[in-house]
Order: sequence, then structure tokens, then C-alpha cells
Amino acid sequence: MQAFIRWSTALMLFASVPVVATPVTLLRERAPEQRPTLLVLGTVHLANPGRDIHNTKVDDVLAPKRQREIAALVEQLAAFHPTHVAVEWPLAEQAKLDVRYREYRAGKYQLGRGEVDQIGLRLAAHLGLPRVDAVDWFAEPPGKDSDYDFEAWAKQHQQQALLEAVLHSDVAERQTALLAHSTLTSFLCALNAPARLAADNRSYFDFARIGDARDYPGANWVGAWYTRNLKIFVNLVRLAPQPDGRVLLIIGAGHAFLLREYAEQSGGFRLANLSEVLGCTPSNSPQLTKPMM
Repeated sequence: MQAFIRWSTALMLFASVPVVATPVTLLRERAPEQRPTLLVLGTVHLANPGRDIHNTKVDDVLAPKRQREIAALVEQLAAFHPTHVAVEWPLAEQAKLDVRYREYRAGKYQLGRGEVDQIGLRLAAHLGLPRVDAVDWFAEPPGKDSDYDFEAWAKQHQQQALLEAVLHSDVAERQTALLAHSTLTSFLCALNAPARLAADNRSYFDFARIGDARDYPGANWVGAWYTRNLKIFVNLVRLAPQPDGRVLLIIGAGHAFLLREYAEQSGGFRLANLSEVLGCTPSNSPQLTKPMM
């Protein structure tokens, strides 16, 4: 009983101590000088995993010519002086990325073909950063798989023509042809041109049309894509809360438009100009986007 009284008294005394709230600055309230800087590098997947809607075929980036180009690209990106190098790697698996980076710096890991290794790890080591930051979120969205399967739904509900029109694109072929005759830097200049990023993003609105007044598999699928990017954005915000933070994000080009929009509209970041960092010019940035009618 005496012990109970002592514990009760202690709890009452603790409850009477005023709690000092930590000041919170909302993103929408950040003045420009309070925002960290974000540079978004959209890229194709250099290891050819084939998991995207449109898959560019990349020649062997371990070949001497491409290795020289990647070394030059890393030097250009290093001039941005990032304090964080963030990559398209699940945040939940940061520990695995830490092991890979640590072993690479110790000479115990040979870089693979993917952009996480070839650009992310190489750049972070070049800068002497303590880690490479995982910021991706990729998990199953809520609901049933059929809620998001717009292809199956379209085939079963007389929307085959819309599906074929939405999926038809020569983007991958044009990107493959351009990369084959370009340096990696000039290709990335073209890939990240604002007009190309905007055109790529517009296609999602046609995907969203697949469905009817009862079922919205296309909109569900696009909504899950937007949600994934929003979670990546939140991870970036948590990564660099201070205005002196300089984050370089290396990510699939399909993410670039939305993440730049989220960063700008939220007030969360100041956006750095990739074209200036890479020295893009009209002569080394051929157009990937067809002229609008």
C-alpha cells in the first residue's frame, strides 16, 4: 500500500510539471531562406530491371566508355555540394543500403549496374558522406489487387480501345535510340527537360479514365502512384529539416515531375536547377518530347 501511495504521488507530481511544446514550423509557413535545397535527377534504370510502363534499354554501363561518362557525371553532381544523396531504395531497408555503402568504401563491394550504385554510392563516397539515404516507399496499397488492375478491367468491360491508346507509346524506343548515340549527361539533360517531364506526367490522367461510375481501377492505380510519391516527399522533408541542407535525389524519371511539384507547392524546398548543374544546352539536350498539337 505504501508503495502504491508513493507511485501515485510521483505520478501526480509529474503530471503537474508543465510540458514545453517544441515549436513547429509548417512547410507552408517556411520563408524561402528557411527552406533546404533539393536537386532532382530523374534517370532511367541503368540495370534494365524492366518494371516500368515504358522500359528504356540501356547498354552496358560497366563498359569503359560509360564508366568515363559516369565519372564525369559524378564530378558535375559533386559541384552541387549535396549534404545528402537520396536514392530510390526502400526506407525500410536502409540498413541493407548502409552495409552495401560501408563495404563499397572498404573496397569489399563491386558496384553493380544500377543507378543507386553507379551514381548514388559513387557520389556519396566521392564526397565523403557518412551514408546514402533511402527514401522510397513501395508496399501494397490498401484493398484488393483487382481494385488497381486497370488492364484486366478494361479487357472485361469493353474499354480495350482506351487501354490500347493509353498504353501505346514510342517513348521507350525514342529514349533507347537517343541514349545509344549520346553521352549519359546529355541524355539526362533531355530526360529531365521540363517539357518532357510534364508530358510524361500528363499520361496519368488518361490512365485514370479507365473504369466506370462504379469501379475506378485506373484512378485507383494513379492514386496509389501519387501516394507513393507523396510518401517519398515526406521522407525527403524528414531527411533535411534545416535550411542549410542540400539534398540530391536520384530517382526514376517518372517520379521527377510530381516530386518537384510537391517540393515547390509545399514550400518545403528550394529547387535547384538541374540544367545548370549539368551544363545542359540546346546542343546537348535533344528533345524527347513530341511537339504539342
